[in-house]
Amino acid sequence: MDISGKTRVCGVIGDPIEHTLSPIMYNAAFNSLNLDIAFLAFKVKPAEVGAAIAGMRALNILGLNVTMPHKKAVINYLDEVDQSARFLSAVNTIRNKSGRLFGFNTDGMGAVRALRENGADPRGKKVVLLGAGGAARAIAYMLAKEVDELVVLNRTVKQAEALAGLIKRARNKKVSAGALTPSVIQQSLSGTDILVNATSIGMKPNAGHSPVLPEWLKPNLAVMDIVYNPIETKLAKDAKAAGAKVVSGVEMLIYQGAASFEIWTGCKPPVEVMRESALNHLKKVQT
Repeated sequence: MDISGKTRVCGVIGDPIEHTLSPIMYNAAFNSLNLDIAFLAFKVKPAEVGAAIAGMRALNILGLNVTMPHKKAVINYLDEVDQSARFLSAVNTIRNKSGRLFGFNTDGMGAVRALRENGADPRGKKVVLLGAGGAARAIAYMLAKEVDELVVLNRTVKQAEALAGLIKRARNKKVSAGALTPSVIQQSLSGTDILVNATSIGMKPNAGHSPVLPEWLKPNLAVMDIVYNPIETKLAKDAKAAGAKVVSGVEMLIYQGAASFEIWTGCKPPVEVMRESALNHLKKVQT
């Protein structure tokens, strides 16, 4: 990459941030299209979010991704946010247009596109979503546009019920909630087309764990685990062994990133380049 006085900057802010794959994925994408843009990671403490966004304006930074714990806090410093970000009270992408800052949330659209591009189209289907945290909220909001029925299961049932009620009112779809317990998971999977794990269960260092027993997984089920470290979680391995369709968490990462890339550049994102760079790095660090 040749850095010059014309090079634009994009980045990601969060705390912690050292683990992020974004610089690897985006820089590979910018390079592949010969775009004069460099991507960096910035560790920003919660008390410094306002200063960081002011710095984005002052330094004319083209775009930012926003990760934990800043997705809600950044909204206070933006000029406009789109409908999904406003509904979710969470922004993961910021675009600087001539000093005006626009906020978006691409998490949900990334999940839905990951499913669709991998042969698990959610339209008209029954989906069980495990989790009711930030990622789950974004996924639920977008899924509810497509599905016939959505079931949200969470350890804290009140949180699942609150999310289900919110989505039901917004989308006017059949949405129910329940506890993230073995009996409820097993019962909910009856007649389910797609299972999405949006919890951290199965993430390193607890890679041997899964929220679902292997015998509950069937060939007619599609399973997406948004965990991507490890690349293949225990849930994914069990689903593959059962003959189910498996969608890796890397796919959601790629497609939410692809949506951000298009927001910043206006260019069609090089998805294959983004996938290859992310997978190559993950394989290196996981071996």
